[in-house]
Amino acid sequence: MSSRKGEAVKKLSDITREVFNKDPISLETNGINSFLSNKNKMKVNIIALGDVGTNVLMGLKLLGGDVIEEIGIFDVNGDQLKRLEMEFNQMYYPPTHANEMPPVKILDEDSLYDCHVLIFCASKGVPAVGAQGDMRMMQLKANLELVSVIGGNLKKYNENADKPFNGLVCVVSDPVDQLCRGMEKAAGLEPGRVRGFGLGVMAARARYYAMRDERFSSYLTEGRAFGPHGQDLVIANSIDNYDDEISKELTKLTVEANMRVRDLGFKPFLAPAISSAALSILLTLRGEWCYGSVFFGTEEDRGAYMGVLSRLTPYGIEYEDPELPDSLYDRILAAYNNLLD
Repeated sequence: MSSRKGEAVKKLSDITREVFNKDPISLETNGINSFLSNKNKMKVNIIALGDVGTNVLMGLKLLGGDVIEEIGIFDVNGDQLKRLEMEFNQMYYPPTHANEMPPVKILDEDSLYDCHVLIFCASKGVPAVGAQGDMRMMQLKANLELVSVIGGNLKKYNENADKPFNGLVCVVSDPVDQLCRGMEKAAGLEPGRVRGFGLGVMAARARYYAMRDERFSSYLTEGRAFGPHGQDLVIANSIDNYDDEISKELTKLTVEANMRVRDLGFKPFLAPAISSAALSILLTLRGEWCYGSVFFGTEEDRGAYMGVLSRLTPYGIEYEDPELPDSLYDRILAAYNNLLD
């Protein structure tokens, strides 16, 4: 592993020191992880049940019975809520098997924040099939407005509720990293209480191509994904045996994978809903490693959310922090700089 002449090898935790000349803020939180350390099942609420939200609900319903007590659903479309409540509560094993699938419950605005985990799937103006450009960044302005409303309401709720929201906000909508920052500010939450879920599908898409091309095969056992869910994504074929050229080629294929689905006339929402959201959120609630956006910043509130391999512990968020080759660190640093406010 190469290093800059006369300098120590860099790690992810060095980013804020390099950019701001400050130590990174702690991602420890008070109270958020009590349900994790106590191994209790959690109440999970989902905001917006469109294409993505409905498939997130499907994944959590089918696979989350070990950690989820109940799933609440909220959407402006009342008929959609009624339909999903009926259909998802008709999904169970026969009586000869244990039925651990969590029930689904319709929420009103007053009960929206009465949960351990709040999942934000709302989106305005998803680009139509045939649109060109970065599909994720096209939604930034409209979705930031939605985040401001939901986050602002959460802040008011916490100011007036006898039992304030003391859990985790999971942002699924695009662009994930910027919306995490918007949610944190609008809701007045600690950075450790907001986590983004967009990188999981990028890691899975890289795996898809690595399984089909021997040149990328090292990614299957040694690879990592870093950065935003978009053009500045960083795919590394390996940490210890990093190949810059191969990694950049695999990154390009991964970034453009959603367009290959759009070329067929479909919006690519199935893989993101499952890989980035449902599976990653369940791993988070189990305290296991997964891809998610966490805050890299300072005590002075300067910084940005960025996707890395991380996990939720009883003490807060922990992220993998390996020593990085120069060329890989530089790619991640460039992505981080582009995420800053």
